[in-house]
Amino acid sequence: MSSRERVLAALNHAQPERVPVDFGSTAVTGVHVTCVAALRDYYGLEKQPVKVHEPYQMLGWLDEDLKQAMGIDVEGVFPYDTLFGYVNRNWKPWRLESGLEVLVSEGFRTRVAPNRDTLIFPEGDTTAPPSGRMPKGGHFFDSIIRQPPVEEDKLNPEDNLEEFGPVSEDYLTYLRKAATEAAATGRAVAMGLPGTGFGDIALVPAPFLKRPKGIRDVTEWYISTETRRDYIHAVFSRQCEIALGNLERIWATVGATVDVVFVCGTDFGTQTSSFCSEATFRELYMPYYQQVNGWIHRNTRWKTFKHTCGAVSKFIPGLIEAGFDILNPVQCSAAGMDPAGLKAAWGDKLVFWGGGVDTQHTLPFGTESQVREQVLRRCEIFAQSGGFVFNSVHNIQAGTPVENIVAMLEAVAEFDGR
Repeated sequence: MSSRERVLAALNHAQPERVPVDFGSTAVTGVHVTCVAALRDYYGLEKQPVKVHEPYQMLGWLDEDLKQAMGIDVEGVFPYDTLFGYVNRNWKPWRLESGLEVLVSEGFRTRVAPNRDTLIFPEGDTTAPPSGRMPKGGHFFDSIIRQPPVEEDKLNPEDNLEEFGPVSEDYLTYLRKAATEAAATGRAVAMGLPGTGFGDIALVPAPFLKRPKGIRDVTEWYISTETRRDYIHAVFSRQCEIALGNLERIWATVGATVDVVFVCGTDFGTQTSSFCSEATFRELYMPYYQQVNGWIHRNTRWKTFKHTCGAVSKFIPGLIEAGFDILNPVQCSAAGMDPAGLKAAWGDKLVFWGGGVDTQHTLPFGTESQVREQVLRRCEIFAQSGGFVFNSVHNIQAGTPVENIVAMLEAVAEFDGR
């Protein structure tokens, strides 16, 4: 089987000849830039600085030689611009606090604050207030909340919609080229969709906008989902209308060169509980997911990808009913997320894209043997009858020993060889 055939078999709940592997195709299945550099060194690949293609989480670009060494089966088509609102182009060197030199886009413009935190600016505009902060000793950026006090009588849903609109011809030209190049690799192609992240809390503060308006404070947003539900519905309704129009143009542009689309990264689970009730999920979020997924399944061959961390087992029936084909990252360490139980209950209806190894404990802090044992056990459970794409539980984080990352990959290969 080719890589694409392998992934498509898994997506259609057929048993491929080996477990398909994804690292680097999305912003939630990536590898921290420091770990990418360490992997290049481990495999003896050409010495070169790694590109930071997703600056918010400081994810490193996996070049073709590393993808081959890691056995990657999925190629990504990323959004036209980054979470800080600039396009990746005209790369320049930048040095991490550790001393590692990486490459960043010309739009990656930072300033060191008096407390030694690193501040980053929206659209690379240093005259605007900074929108992200990397604490001294940190490894990625957090959004800076830039919302003035809420004036109830002046709230306007249009203010939370300023980042949504029809995709430009430049965007479509980029997608056509990127999707064509991705398909030419022989891997399955995963693409992020613009404007379908209803309530994604990483997007609410709008680190890509210079002076965002509306409700942009994380706490205020969560409160508003209960106390200002009509406002949130108004935002989601218009956002969905715009997204559906964009879907028509995007499908006409890339068509079946794309296999999987990342629809939404809104998290519904915590380590032990959830951010909302099932009733709230069904009333506030589900109608818009159904419209987007419904259009996709009526008009395309794409499979739809839903990312949500945490204890989300109670939401899974609703996610399936909403039309999602894929669940990521499958956080097995969270309450109620036992791998065997998930596979038994929903393995015939949902593809588990992730869950292959725990990135909070086992991968960064376990021994190579413990990593191997967990990977083999997770593959035994999830890979039965297809419906599984191997990935860790979310991105591989800075500080993860390269030997453990390699042990993870070798364990997948060992499982395939059984």
